[in-house]
Amino acid sequence: MQNSSEQPETNDLQEAPDGTVQVSELDEQEISPEGAAETADLTMLEALLFSTHHPLTAPRLAELMELQSSKPVRQALKQLNDIYEKEGRSFRVEQVAGGFQLLTLAEFGPLLNKLHQKEADAKLTKAALETLAIIAYKQPILRVDVESIRGVACGETIRSLMEKHLVKISGRAEVPGRPILYGTTRRFLEIFGLNSLKDLPQNEKLPPVTETAP
Repeated sequence: MQNSSEQPETNDLQEAPDGTVQVSELDEQEISPEGAAETADLTMLEALLFSTHHPLTAPRLAELMELQSSKPVRQALKQLNDIYEKEGRSFRVEQVAGGFQLLTLAEFGPLLNKLHQKEADAKLTKAALETLAIIAYKQPILRVDVESIRGVACGETIRSLMEKHLVKISGRAEVPGRPILYGTTRRFLEIFGLNSLKDLPQNEKLPPVTETAP
């Protein structure tokens, strides 16, 4: 279970046709071909969410639970969040990187940061975080542009971020030499508890962040 970013609590969860997850009213129960209303076993669903290290989409959860539709899954996710809220639990089912995952509430962030601070420091240096932030907000971006903003060479740092699966090659620029363009990965969204790049904190001085293909 991971720590949640500053995300609003979400109880009504639904996947949009484009694969993203949106907040909306839940559909009515799906009716199986036999005429009986399908339901998702809450304990089974909770076990899957506790066991995974990556967000699972509603269709994937339905497949694992051998359900005909993802609608009972979305209903069950709402039920779980209602139970967690009623019992005052420290976690909720949240939308992350197009799927669902159990995350602790943001209010426990400072406490958990103390627990994981050394581990986090070992994974990403200040230089890596700065480089990652530039790529996240400016993507797709050339290495030379990252270096222009930071004022230092970033080749090794970018390679390190790619080894951690936080940065990827997202294409080539339409200029002589066709230099490589860099962007962030789905893993980046998972690590920082974001459902999409649009959830990045925005600043009036920065241009809107555009989505890139996962």
